[in-house]
Amino acid sequence: MSNYLEQYYSNYDEEGRLLLKYGQVEYITTMKYIHEFLKKSSVKESKILEVGAGTGRYSIALAKEGYKVEAIELVKHNVEIFKSKAENTSNITVSQGNALDLSRYSDNIFDMTLLLGPMYHLYNDDDKKKALGEAVRVTKKGGYILVAYCMNEASVIHECFIWNRLKEYMDKKLINDNFKLISQPEDLFELVRIEDIQRLNMNFNVERIKLIATDGATNYMRNVIEQMDDKMFSYWIKYHLSTCERQDLIGATHHSLDILRKRV
Repeated sequence: MSNYLEQYYSNYDEEGRLLLKYGQVEYITTMKYIHEFLKKSSVKESKILEVGAGTGRYSIALAKEGYKVEAIELVKHNVEIFKSKAENTSNITVSQGNALDLSRYSDNIFDMTLLLGPMYHLYNDDDKKKALGEAVRVTKKGGYILVAYCMNEASVIHECFIWNRLKEYMDKKLINDNFKLISQPEDLFELVRIEDIQRLNMNFNVERIKLIATDGATNYMRNVIEQMDDKMFSYWIKYHLSTCERQDLIGATHHSLDILRKRV
């Protein structure tokens, strides 16, 4: 799997995506909830672990706010970009590592653990359980685990209908009769439904606090979003944040954020 990811992220402009308006929506939303639950922590100087930290967008921003951040990332290309961006940032360490093995960390040491990318690229239940289990293990009792997922329905609508690839997917047996996409490592992204997330969570001593649509309808209308002036974009953000917790809309988002608390 790592070979596919190395090739993809070595050629993909992740930095550029995050600067586009549609890319900012997911970031703004995720940071809103990171801050909300850091404030709920009783610890004045919260310690954060980001697993699958990419090029450091979240970790570096949080370190600059004064939080102590440790970050690991699987893809060497991303680690190199991350390190170059973090050169003058204190309170942060970054190293290459795998979400499936956090044995370098003891139990119960982080106030918040961010798992904002690994679940996009794990294709079987055992690996998903390992990644979430490790994140839960290293998080303090009462601490928070924030887990991001790519959702099935948005990808079905785009890939199969807007881009007219349904027949191709059916011929290759990449979609079942219930319109659930079936991913392999070479497809890069694993797609889930809400019930898949809930089933995974049942394996651990956690409670869900919130399930958030981090981009909602944004990716359905990228061209419209990009053409908005700053005032209209600010209204879009306001609208999105006012609806992103509505459970009747969660399944249609491209990306979701599951906010869990480790039980005491």
